[in-house]
Amino acid sequence: MTTSKIIVALDFNDLEQVLHFVEQIQPSECRLKVGKELFTAYGPQIVRELHARGFEVFLDLKFHDIPNTVYKAIRVAADLGVWMVNVHASGGREMLVKARQAIQDSQHKPLLIAVTILTSLSDAEVVEIGYSRSLTEQTLYLAQLSYACGIDGVVCSAHESTAIKQNTNAKFLTVTPGIRLSADKTDDQTRIMTPVQAIASGADYLVIGRPITQALTPATTLRAINQSI
Repeated sequence: MTTSKIIVALDFNDLEQVLHFVEQIQPSECRLKVGKELFTAYGPQIVRELHARGFEVFLDLKFHDIPNTVYKAIRVAADLGVWMVNVHASGGREMLVKARQAIQDSQHKPLLIAVTILTSLSDAEVVEIGYSRSLTEQTLYLAQLSYACGIDGVVCSAHESTAIKQNTNAKFLTVTPGIRLSADKTDDQTRIMTPVQAIASGADYLVIGRPITQALTPATTLRAINQSI
């Protein structure tokens, strides 16, 4: 098991590209995130392929459905042996409680994380969706709801990590996408931080995709980020 705080997002839909990338890095240096694109292309087999190479996997499918459906989906994810799985906090209390129960009822018990507000959303877009609270207030509200339901932590912007821990518990995990190296473009994220800034703000895990996967030498970039934090 790695102690690295980095989760590399495998934003590919081609198996050869995935395997070529993972052959360049070591399981001791990071964990890997399998999201909707890759999982839709290859299903559970891609998780098994990565496990066979020694990597721990964050299955990032953001389950958001009726409580019983989410319960069953989490049970299947747990049986796959993933390290972490997530749901949308906005699914509500009953769904979150059922997701927690699914972990408790499983032999393998991955970390269970809830998504608060997507890091691609701006304040204006949060208002447009119809939330009556501001972006920060809604993030904190959903984090507190998740904590009350026994969830292990939340996916959030690194900008909210400190406030979330202050309003829940210091051990309540914050998993932070929107991490970019200082010279990088923002791509489709609006609330970004560098790795060093994110760790200083209380982030427990950093989700980093393109800055590593599209690097000329991914192993060198990954090692440099690990050393910097």
